Amino acid sequence: MNESTGKANAALVYADGGSRGNPGPAGCGVVISDRETGENIGNISKFLGHTTNNVAEYTGLVLGLEQVLALGIDDVEVRMDSELVVKQIKGEYRVKNENLKPLYQQATKLKGQFKKFAIAHVRREQNKDADRLANQAMDRGV
Repeated sequence: MNESTGKANAALVYADGGSRGNPGPAGCGVVISDRETGENIGNISKFLGHTTNNVAEYTGLVLGLEQVLALGIDDVEVRMDSELVVKQIKGEYRVKNENLKPLYQQATKLKGQFKKFAIAHVRREQNKDADRLANQAMDRGV
C-alpha cells in the first residue's frame, strides 16, 4: 500500500471465464486484490451473451487489466486456470483462432502499459472466487 496515496502499489488478479455449451451463454469473473495486503480492491462479474469459453476467458483477462490500470496500478500479476490464454499471452502458443485474435491483441496492448506484468497458470481450485463470479454472470444472463 502506498502510504501517501492510500492506493495499492501492486495488484493480484484472478480472472476466469466460461460458457454453458461451447459456444453458449457465457460470463467472466475477475477478483482484484492488493498484492501486499491481500485486501480485495475490486470484483467484476459480467454476462457476455452467446460465445465460447475461450472468448470468455480472454474477456475476463482484458476487463481485469483495464480495471487495474483504471485504479492507477502499474504492477500486476495475473493468475488464470486457462492454460491456453496464459501460454498465448506468454508467447508460448500461437493464436490461431480468428475470434481470439482481437482479444489477444487488446490484452497484449494492455499488458504493455504496466511497468511490471506477470501471468501464471493455476489449477481450477485456486481460482474459485473468479469462477464463482463468472458463474453468477451466466446465471443472471440465462
